[in-house]
Amino acid sequence: MPAKSKRYSFHEKAVFVAQAILCNENVNALCRNKCISLKTYYNWRKCFIGLCEQIVAENSALACLRQRQITKDILGYITELRHAAIERQRLDRHRIKAQTSNKVDHLRSRHESEIELMNFVENVALSKVETLKIAGLPRATYYRWRKRLAETEKIKDLRERSNKIRTKDRDDVKECLFRILHSPPSDYGFNRTTWKHEDIRTALAQSGITLSLNNVGSIIRSAGYRWRKAKKVLTSNDPDYRSKVQNIYRILSTLRPDEGFFSVDEYGPFSVKQTSGKNLVPPGERPTIPQWQKSKGSILITAALELSTNQVTHFYSDKKNTDEMIKLLNVLLEEYRHLRTIYLSWDAASWHISEKLYDVIASSNKMAHATGAPHVEVAPLPAGAQFLNVIESVFSGMSRAVIRSSNYMSVDDAKAAIDRHFRDRNAYFLANPQRAGKKIWGSERVPPRFLEGQNCKDPRY
Repeated sequence: MPAKSKRYSFHEKAVFVAQAILCNENVNALCRNKCISLKTYYNWRKCFIGLCEQIVAENSALACLRQRQITKDILGYITELRHAAIERQRLDRHRIKAQTSNKVDHLRSRHESEIELMNFVENVALSKVETLKIAGLPRATYYRWRKRLAETEKIKDLRERSNKIRTKDRDDVKECLFRILHSPPSDYGFNRTTWKHEDIRTALAQSGITLSLNNVGSIIRSAGYRWRKAKKVLTSNDPDYRSKVQNIYRILSTLRPDEGFFSVDEYGPFSVKQTSGKNLVPPGERPTIPQWQKSKGSILITAALELSTNQVTHFYSDKKNTDEMIKLLNVLLEEYRHLRTIYLSWDAASWHISEKLYDVIASSNKMAHATGAPHVEVAPLPAGAQFLNVIESVFSGMSRAVIRSSNYMSVDDAKAAIDRHFRDRNAYFLANPQRAGKKIWGSERVPPRFLEGQNCKDPRY
């Protein structure tokens, strides 16, 4: 074993460092063979790299001619090592290609199966493209074989796989998970009405099964489970629902030009103040409204929509009562004196079906021949079926146009905007009786016609 006091020349140090850097050999083994400590090696390496940087920069006065000559020798040695490494890699590559070619020829001569050939292509050290070229096997053919064999389960995954069944693939784990999922969370001590993945994992742990959150979600998704919000189904509790709907359909299908069908309802009352909604704003600005506002007043609209001409008749009321319905009846009788019969359709609110209102209608019909007023018939909607009231759709369009995102200074300003909206809407449908057009009322919730399968009432307005 050499003595520790041995002196190494600069050339020996540089060659040793260059060999360690370029040959990718184990530094610990090299240092043990030379009886050099790792600390000494890294000191030599630091000095060698610093000297090379000085020589290359050509701006160091300390670099003497002898050092430059030694450095040139070292650089030449480094170049030889690099060329030797490249040549060794080239020879190894040729050797692997030759072995690959021989193996392919051997497989072909023995008429081996597709599986063995594909396993060989996957496991060879060359790239798949080069291996397929040597084998003379088109890529399309190779992937077609792979797909067919995978589908028929005649080939296993070419990567190593464990023979142990994963926990999330075990049938007993899936059975336990879905048994928990089909039970209410309260049965397992969770004060919730719906399950969370964390709670399911905790319940599984109580049954002695440890499963990660990712595996819990994977099992649930693979079974086709999805989070869905329950949809509220529009229903009516009226025992005469079907007969009332059929009556309205019958009237509308046989409506003559001298008859009118009116959908009647109220909108409001609502407060006149700054309201929320969507607005176009510049970048960086967020519209806000104060939580507490002083109301400037309230508005209640009583209106009727004539379905055949799509015209709205409205006025403002203080309350929802029978007197306001009588007032609307008189307004319609005066405005539509040219009609022979008018049909009124409204929901089952108490002021719509009061005896006082029906007495007024009966009295008006008795005097109809003498006064020349239209005959009035009632076609009430089923109880609890406000969603069939067509005028609700018109109210939603009006609210979206002039109520949402508004900040009127007074009740009169709000009423003026509402009047202008209905006036423009009536004028447009007089000129375009067959289609709604592209204005704001063309974006109403549903078309302004009676259909049992549509929901006219927008819960937001």
